[in-house]
Amino acid sequence: MDVKDLKTLIKMVTETDITEFEMENADEKIVIKRGPTGQIIQMAAPAAMAAPMAMPVMSTGGAAPLAAATPVPVVDDKYETINSPIVGTFYRKPSPEAPTFVEAGSVVEKGQTVCLVEAMKLFNEIEADFKCRIVEILKNDAEPVEFGEPLFKVERL
Repeated sequence: MDVKDLKTLIKMVTETDITEFEMENADEKIVIKRGPTGQIIQMAAPAAMAAPMAMPVMSTGGAAPLAAATPVPVVDDKYETINSPIVGTFYRKPSPEAPTFVEAGSVVEKGQTVCLVEAMKLFNEIEADFKCRIVEILKNDAEPVEFGEPLFKVERL
């Protein structure tokens, strides 16, 4: 990640209600936390310096998949949630003309894409961590999502 992208992330955190932002890929991990005063109080730089990687660009075919954040049990023990691993915009389909990835009642295999979350003009595929049935879709198409925010209520199969 270059300095321009890092500055954009910091600006995004300081100008919104976001209190914590975390992003990780194979070569780097970035954590930005903000206290109640709006000042950044912690930021972790890349884990290891490596040769710069080409950033994927949006294509109608999809981008590199991101694994969904660890499902968090909800009040009812029967259901779990698939949460957003990043801050961005939630999309139910890969393009405006395409069908949605899943509907309520759909059975999803482990590793199957359930939605996209756009972050900084990159479309990230969110995948199911286990075989499940979509019980409820908790977000509307093109709605902003926060890190860790539930996207789907699911029943593990």
